[in-house]
Amino acid sequence: MKTEIILLKIILLLSILVNLNSCGFYRPVSAKDFPPEPEKRVQKNLQEGRGFTLMGNNNKKGGEFDFATSNEMWRASLDILNFMPLTSADYGGGLIITDWYNDSQNEVNDSIKISVRFLSNEIRADALEITVFSKECNANINCKVSQSNPTIENELKVAILKRAAKYRKDIISSNKKRDLDSIKAPQDRQ
Repeated sequence: MKTEIILLKIILLLSILVNLNSCGFYRPVSAKDFPPEPEKRVQKNLQEGRGFTLMGNNNKKGGEFDFATSNEMWRASLDILNFMPLTSADYGGGLIITDWYNDSQNEVNDSIKISVRFLSNEIRADALEITVFSKECNANINCKVSQSNPTIENELKVAILKRAAKYRKDIISSNKKRDLDSIKAPQDRQ
């Protein structure tokens, strides 16, 4: 009798844990991302292709490359920096480092190197840390490397943010739009 009660308690505890895990209580949510009216929240979720799933069944197949494929900031950064050779592009660590780049039309022997560090997946100005290094050399001897070129850093940040916002807008607009009237109440489904 005692083992049956203990077994029932264990099953009850496991079912509660599974239900809590599938509800997603551990994910951080920002109130600014959701409109206060329920109808608008439902409409926004439908437009973005969000829905209800049981036990987190997303039917993902193959490897998970969430950061590289779904992050608009990552894609925009690679698009903006595509004219420069890359030394390192680590999407798992959120870091892009270019090699030294010199415009061949330049008469002066100076080069730049850019480092982009992702601090967040959100499209915000403080989600990127861009560092530009400048190198000036006299006949490839006596090179002087200086960090920080705020003009180029700001121009790159604005260009990346604009491109990422465009990607986000394209993704949202490409999702099939559904109307609130297409959702039937449970009593109307029969």
